[in-house]
Amino acid sequence: MTKLICQRILLKLSGEALMSEAGGSIDADILKRLALEIIELSSMGIQVGLVMGGGNILRGAQKAAEGLDRVTGDQMGMLATVINALAMQDAIEHLGQQVRVMSALKINQVCEDYIRRRAVRHLEKGRVVIFAAGTGNPFFTTDSAASLRAIEINAELMIKATKVKGVYSADPEKVKDAIFYPRLTYDEALDQRLNVMDTTALVLCRDNNVPMRVMNIFEQGAIKRLMLGEEIGSLIERGT
Repeated sequence: MTKLICQRILLKLSGEALMSEAGGSIDADILKRLALEIIELSSMGIQVGLVMGGGNILRGAQKAAEGLDRVTGDQMGMLATVINALAMQDAIEHLGQQVRVMSALKINQVCEDYIRRRAVRHLEKGRVVIFAAGTGNPFFTTDSAASLRAIEINAELMIKATKVKGVYSADPEKVKDAIFYPRLTYDEALDQRLNVMDTTALVLCRDNNVPMRVMNIFEQGAIKRLMLGEEIGSLIERGT
């Protein structure tokens, strides 16, 4: 049996990853493909935690810039992540895998409240756990929520799923000669302001020694190959 590089991961999936090219907020085919990849990881014996963004539906910071109260906007954004989490839960369950949604906001008529010990127990039982509603607090992004949950569940690796190969010196879709970084430290990412994640998220991972892999979620089977030891995307670690 091939050895896996880790047994427990936290996958950060942006809301935009669920959007169709036509602009729909949640594409059923994309949702199913992502659900199949998550189930495949679980079938390999990997415990999977998932943090969903909500940008395909609403961004609180953007609404605040348009004049909406920031706290209200962020709370609306948290609810958007719950919608995405419920959609992903349904897709995974329809394919036969046990899954639980745990919300940082109390919405226990539609999902469980987030309790760390219960989340870990779900993972130990082989259930996929989807963490919704960010941290439950305004002014914190879902990137920060992903870092926090990764630390709390003792994830061995956090995976930041993006639309590009990994970390670049600039946006590769806008700058043709942008430099690709296969490996770098958290301090380098912070010092160079590479916009991998927000500062809070990076510092949390750095200070708690959680490695992060940034990779293209649209490359089918890439996460499985990563778990089997293939070097994919960019690895960010704490420096020595």
